[in-house]
Amino acid sequence: MKVSFLGLGVMGFPMAGHLAQAGFEVSVFNRTHSKAQDWTSHYSGIAATTVEECVKDADVVLLCVGNDDDVRSMTTSQTGALGFMKTGAILVDHTTTSATLAQELLQAAQALNIEFMDAPVSGGQSGAENGVLTIMCGGEQALFDKLQPVFKAYGKSSVLMGEVGQGQRAKMVNQICIAGALRGLSEGLLLAQQSGLDIENLVDCLKNGAAGSWQMENRASTMAKDQYDFGFAIDWMIKDLGFSLDEAKKHGLNLAHTQQTFDNYVELAKAGDNRMDTSVLHKAVQKIAAK
Repeated sequence: MKVSFLGLGVMGFPMAGHLAQAGFEVSVFNRTHSKAQDWTSHYSGIAATTVEECVKDADVVLLCVGNDDDVRSMTTSQTGALGFMKTGAILVDHTTTSATLAQELLQAAQALNIEFMDAPVSGGQSGAENGVLTIMCGGEQALFDKLQPVFKAYGKSSVLMGEVGQGQRAKMVNQICIAGALRGLSEGLLLAQQSGLDIENLVDCLKNGAAGSWQMENRASTMAKDQYDFGFAIDWMIKDLGFSLDEAKKHGLNLAHTQQTFDNYVELAKAGDNRMDTSVLHKAVQKIAAK
């Protein structure tokens, strides 16, 4: 199976690498071509200089880029993948986008007899590097089944959530839950620190109980030390929670805690923390608690 990967950021670079290591014939494209060349120094594959060159012979084209407009640039623009993919090929979008864009891509792909699935991922950079991502899929069951060998190369779990767009909606819920976990963890840490509890000992105690979470195991200690310069930048979380809040409004829902967290992230970004990890929410919670 010939596979193409568009976008070699912190997620796409290792994901494409796992495909090469799994034995797929891989071609990659990145807008900064040196990144694609660097990829080929680590893995077996072709660094294409254009999207057309990258996708023209591919059975499956995967992409993981920044936002809705980045996806459109890579897929439906004059130089985008859909105009050069062969009939019957498959387009998979691993980017976290709006559900509206997923529907837009489905219609554009169907017009060209190309199959499409939205498949945002969760697990962050470490999940991509270790090949243990969770993949939330929207599309047809037959297509989902066909893509299993691809998804297993870099995913620990892939779940079909329903029709196209439902993968993106599942990712919205995922981001809301992460934001909630970080807010609760931030407030808990403040009380723990003020009470004189040993944070490492506390985490060891709590992580295997009902309060345990990925955020607690991986971020509690660094949050307590005011260390945030790693992981998933709040620039992206602002984008993702924006999609979540927009979707909620369509259903007449007021997600008060998610809105507050979104607002906190916007304030933190304006203050210069936009490239910090999402756990930097702790700084905003500290400020609120001190009032």
